[in-house]
Amino acid sequence: MSLTLSPQDQAMLNGEFGEATKMAMRILSTMANVYEATQLLDIESAHIDGCLYHGQSGLDFAERLVAGGAQVRVPTTLNVGAIDLMHPEQFHGTAEFADRATRLMAAYQQMGCAPIWTCAPYQAMHRPAFGAQIAWAESNAIVFANSVLGARTNRYGDFIDICAALTGRAPAVGLHLPENRRGQIVFHLDNIPANLLHEDVFFPVLGYFVGANSQNQIPVIVGLPPETTEDQLKALGAAAASSGAVALFHAVGVTPEAPTLAKALHHQPPAAERSVTMADIRSTLGKLATVEDGRIEVVALGSPHFSLTEFEKLLPLIEQYPPHPEVDFIVCTNRLALGALQQRGWLDQLRAAGVRVIVDTCVVVTPIVRRHGVLMTNSGKFAHYSPGNIGLEVIFGSLEECVRSGAQGQVWRDETLW
Repeated sequence: MSLTLSPQDQAMLNGEFGEATKMAMRILSTMANVYEATQLLDIESAHIDGCLYHGQSGLDFAERLVAGGAQVRVPTTLNVGAIDLMHPEQFHGTAEFADRATRLMAAYQQMGCAPIWTCAPYQAMHRPAFGAQIAWAESNAIVFANSVLGARTNRYGDFIDICAALTGRAPAVGLHLPENRRGQIVFHLDNIPANLLHEDVFFPVLGYFVGANSQNQIPVIVGLPPETTEDQLKALGAAAASSGAVALFHAVGVTPEAPTLAKALHHQPPAAERSVTMADIRSTLGKLATVEDGRIEVVALGSPHFSLTEFEKLLPLIEQYPPHPEVDFIVCTNRLALGALQQRGWLDQLRAAGVRVIVDTCVVVTPIVRRHGVLMTNSGKFAHYSPGNIGLEVIFGSLEECVRSGAQGQVWRDETLW
């Protein structure tokens, strides 16, 4: 079966809406045929990952769209760029890289995208409604939108994301369709201590295990507390999307499409089931570190970007355990959270203690870390990407473990956690 375009789709493809829209529709319709879609559907919003500089080709593509008169047709937010535009002095790369990265970010703004520069738009500016059809890129944003909000998006990558935004259309395949959102592999939490199920640090570890063991299937998690928080689900999804290809998970009694296990499975039997034991959790915990506990040079928090609620937990810890002068302590967040920190006087307190609060970008995508050696983090995503992306060894821990370790320059452990 071949792709059928609507009259407006065809008009865009014919160039009636300008050269940029014509190029976008040509790319989108080509990809739709690759996906074996028979039609396109309307989307309500887009989230763009292509604004992060990876090389000259991305800049050339964006500037060609701008030259063709590109303007987005739906509300569109932007993922992190490679520069903290509010604090450009935080960047430690070459002037040429900074120039190209800044030009790329400017190009996407010229197309009408909202410059919030965050991997967590759902906590900053835009939260699609349940069932909304969207075209989002960036792995954690995708999994959060699908799983926690119940919106519908496939995993869109660079170039396809902006093509969807410029046309307001996406291929009607994959997770856009209800029948493809059925849970397939069920993870039963087996005798996990009740207190651990409420600890923030548990969720990236569980997510990392689920992602690594889902075999491209949609996971269903049984046994999480009904009061599991949004930030905990955020951490779970981000880790699952890092260790595997998870774009949607269901947590029974927690996420909107899984009020019951039967509903999550669309009243069909699962393709597979497995228990998650403390042995599995401890084994996964070991995979989130590349070196033994010891000296650390960097603490990095905020992947996905820190929410205001997470800052509320961080601040009293920092007051009690301020970072050691030889530890580079970094927290990544979005501009709206930064504004709230300023209003509450928290930003001054954090900076006075020696914390660098970064916006618009992220530790693992651009050179902002000032020290080399070992990085400690409470983020499963930072733990996964730091060794390969920025060449630092990594140690994983809870928020309190990170802060107290940062205060003494050596790993401190809460022996009661695991």
